[in-house]
Amino acid sequence: MPPHVLESADVRSAIANHDFGEVFRLARLHGKVSYAKIAEAIGYKREHIGKMARPETDGKGVRPRITQHRKILEVVDGLRIPGHLAGLAPRPWEVERGATISVPDDPSTLLAQGGAGLWDVAELLRRTEMSSINSAALESIEQGIDQLARAYPYADADYLHQRTRNGLQYVTKQLEGRMTLRQHRELLVDAGWLFLLNACVQYDRGQREAANLSKAAALRIGDETGHGEIKAWAWEIEAWFALTQNRWADMLRAVEAGHSADQTHSVGVQLYAHKARAAARMGDARLVRDSLDAGRARLDRLPRPDHPEHHFIIDPDKWDFYEMDAYRLLGDDERAAAHARSVIRISTGPDGTEISPMRAAEARLTLGVAAARTGDIEVAVGLGTTALAADRKSLPSLLLVANELDKELRARYPRETASRDFHEQILSITRGTATPELPF
Repeated sequence: MPPHVLESADVRSAIANHDFGEVFRLARLHGKVSYAKIAEAIGYKREHIGKMARPETDGKGVRPRITQHRKILEVVDGLRIPGHLAGLAPRPWEVERGATISVPDDPSTLLAQGGAGLWDVAELLRRTEMSSINSAALESIEQGIDQLARAYPYADADYLHQRTRNGLQYVTKQLEGRMTLRQHRELLVDAGWLFLLNACVQYDRGQREAANLSKAAALRIGDETGHGEIKAWAWEIEAWFALTQNRWADMLRAVEAGHSADQTHSVGVQLYAHKARAAARMGDARLVRDSLDAGRARLDRLPRPDHPEHHFIIDPDKWDFYEMDAYRLLGDDERAAAHARSVIRISTGPDGTEISPMRAAEARLTLGVAAARTGDIEVAVGLGTTALAADRKSLPSLLLVANELDKELRARYPRETASRDFHEQILSITRGTATPELPF
C-alpha cells in the first residue's frame, strides 16, 4: 500500500473499522492500485475484490466483509498495512523492518511507521501533552476497548486475551498518575469493561478461576463507580457461568441481581434469555415462554445498534439463538431447527465467511440433535463434528450443547461406531479443559 494512501484519513478510518472493501476501493482511487494487484497481494480472486469494493449505494445491498481474524491478517500482511492501524500488534514484517532502522522520538512519526499498538497510541498521545492523562488518551483507550469488544465474536481467543491484558496493564498504570476525579472515574470504568471482557475470554479458554476473579473485579468497580451497566454485565457473566455448570438456583439469583443493577440497557435482554435457557433445562415450559416474552419486549424497545457485533450490545438477530436453545431443550425440534437455520444464515456473510462462528457452531449442534431424534445419525454426527472443529469457540458453552447431542446419540444408537467416535471427541475435549489452568 503506497504510504500516501495510508496517510489518508478515510483510508485509516476504513482500516480501523475493518471495512477492507472500502480500503480496496480507496486504494484504487487514491493510489491507482488495481484490484488485480490487490488480489495478487492477498491471494484472493480479482472478481471477489471487486465485489467487496462495490459501493453500498449502488442498489445491490451490503457488500461482503472480511471478519475472520486469520483473513484480516492475510489482508494486513499482504498490503503491508501497519498493525496498529487495524488494532493489531506490530506484524512480524514490521518487527523485522524495525530492527534495521532507528525509531524516531516524534510520536507522530512513530505512529506512521507502525511501531505502536492499541495501548501504545494512548501512551504517545499522553506524552505529547506532558500530563498524566488527557482527553485524547482517554478517547484512545475507549476506542481500543470498543475494537476488542467488537472483535470478540470471531477473533482468536488467545489474541483477545493478550490484548485485553495489555489494556488492563496500561489502564492500571495510568491510575497511578495525577488526574481529576472525573478522569479517575473514567479510567476505572475503562478497567471495568476490560475486566468484563477478560472474564469472558478467560472462561472461553478454560480459565475458570481467573475468569471468576476478573468478573469479581468488574463487579467491585461497578459498585465503586456507581456504574449499573457494568454491575449488570458482571451478574450476566455469573449467570452464564452458572448456566454452563448446571447451577440453576445460582443462575436465577444472578439474573435477578443483574436486573436490579440496571433496567435500561440491552444487558437485560441477555438476562431474560439466560433465565429462559435455565428454565428449559429445568423443564419449566411456562417460565421459558414468560422469559422469552419479557426479553423480546425489552429488545423491541431498544434502538437497533450501529455495531451489533459488539459483545456487550445485544442485537435483535441474536434472539433466534436464544429461542433455538430453549425450543431444542423443550423437544420442539421443528421450531428449534428453524431458528438454528436462521442463526447460521445470519452468522454467515455474503461471501460465505462466518461472522459469528460460536453461534453457528451451537446452531449446528442443535440441527444435529434434531437429526438424531429423527433417525439420521450420519447427519447428526457430521454436524456435531463440524461444530466441535470450529476455530473460535467458547468451550463451556459448546460442551453444554455438545453433551446434549452426545446423550441423544448414545441413547438412540449405543452400538453405532459413529456414536462412540463422537463420544470420544467429547471426552477428548473435556480432558483438555481439565488440564492445569493457564496464568491470568
